[in-house]
Amino acid sequence: MTNKDFTERQIEIMEAATLRIDKFGIQELTIKNLASDLSLSEAALYRHFKSKNEILLGLITFFMIEMKERVSGILTQNDKKSGEILRQIFSSQLNNFVANPSICSVIFSEGIFQFNKELSTKLNAMMDMMHNNISSVVAKGQSEGVFSTLLSADATTTIIMGSMRMVVLKWKLSGNKSNLIKDGTSVLNGLLKMIEK
Repeated sequence: MTNKDFTERQIEIMEAATLRIDKFGIQELTIKNLASDLSLSEAALYRHFKSKNEILLGLITFFMIEMKERVSGILTQNDKKSGEILRQIFSSQLNNFVANPSICSVIFSEGIFQFNKELSTKLNAMMDMMHNNISSVVAKGQSEGVFSTLLSADATTTIIMGSMRMVVLKWKLSGNKSNLIKDGTSVLNGLLKMIEK
């Protein structure tokens, strides 16, 4: 599946759902409210998505495909050092969050996924994809002698991703008023200084 498989109307619905979650919380995401936001009838909305759950699955799928395409382009740069690749990946992610702040309310909201196996499985697949990409870069850096092998590539990746998640969470809690790019870059550079030889 690619993002071209989504219709323009489906993308419009998913964007409206994301904005509603960001503004009012998941409890206010109903087909009735969403149809009202878009000046559609509920029946018209149901022609594009069968349920609220399907909208959320579509949202995560759309973001995951977009992220995969962005990160894949960075990973293919064989002339770059591992540290530079990591900087580019996280710069791309942070810039994407700044450009689309409401998406963070969806992908970083445990409450949305906690009691829904289908959604939590999809979100877990997205996190695994990112974890595997980062871990492969860290492992490459370790094999080239650029990164320390004191911790496994997997453990190092967990520390990096967890730290970056905290930076994004602080940004969201500040009402997007802190400087996500600056703070995220500073944290990542500090982490890389700790693992670079």
